[in-house]
Amino acid sequence: MQALLDVILPVFLVVGAGYGTVRFGLFSNDVIDSVMKFTQNFAIPALLFKAISGLNLGQSFDPALLLSFYTGSATCFFVGLLAARYVFRRDWEDSVAIGFCCLFANSVMMGLAITERAFGADALAANYAIIAVHSPFCYGLGITAMEIARAHATGQPARTLPATVGKAMFRNALVVGILLGFTANLTGLHLPQVGRDALDMIVSTALPLALFGLGGVLVRYKIKGDAKIVAFVCVVSLFLHPTVVWNMGKVMQIDVGQYRSAVITAAMAPGVNAYIFASIYGKAQKVAATSVLVATSLSLFSVWLWLGWLP
Repeated sequence: MQALLDVILPVFLVVGAGYGTVRFGLFSNDVIDSVMKFTQNFAIPALLFKAISGLNLGQSFDPALLLSFYTGSATCFFVGLLAARYVFRRDWEDSVAIGFCCLFANSVMMGLAITERAFGADALAANYAIIAVHSPFCYGLGITAMEIARAHATGQPARTLPATVGKAMFRNALVVGILLGFTANLTGLHLPQVGRDALDMIVSTALPLALFGLGGVLVRYKIKGDAKIVAFVCVVSLFLHPTVVWNMGKVMQIDVGQYRSAVITAAMAPGVNAYIFASIYGKAQKVAATSVLVATSLSLFSVWLWLGWLP
């Protein structure tokens, strides 16, 4: 109970504040869109740039950590994809979008915030290593699968697939922030002190505003049927993903700090990017929106369980 009060509840209260301001008309959707645009395209990329530029890459980017986490991610994608196709009888493109919902954990807005509150800022190195690979891996897998499905449906060869995936990667502000962070780290180039101070001010706003904005965005998502498939996505996201990572982490014998970060990140609900991906392709948008809303609400309790089980 103390973990719920001290670690998880403050995070969800910030999300709830954002939800309430929009739900009761204090802020408009345009205001929330501006908040999310600032955090997604500026503040969070700045946060990732700062974090990765200062990481000990050899120590933080442990192959065993990344294999543990992304085995879970890939497993959930294919479980979601195949279940959507063969159990729920959705077409292949819908099935890819549903698989993406099972794949894309909210690693930044929720994962960073909860890990930091639970284990302290010094525990985030493994989170940043996971996040550095997260968007390229998830979008790379999702876009590749979707383009293959579309090519199959139209009978056209997927000749433009590499260009499509590459274009999507380099248009993502988070990926740009990550790449700039790696560049600064590897070259040893650093901002002057005045630039670091300004960067620190921007970074300090990233997570609180992102959580607040997430709450405001969730007002738009409604529970609109597809109850069985939404329940399935919630179970895969909140329980199967962290279960696979839990067991892989033990097999790979990653250290306890990495283990905590990997399991907690895997236990996050689908991020807003799950709905964005579905919207890009116009597939399974109702399932994606409802899954983000329901799973985020349920994660208040599921994350509490995972925190209680962790060493």
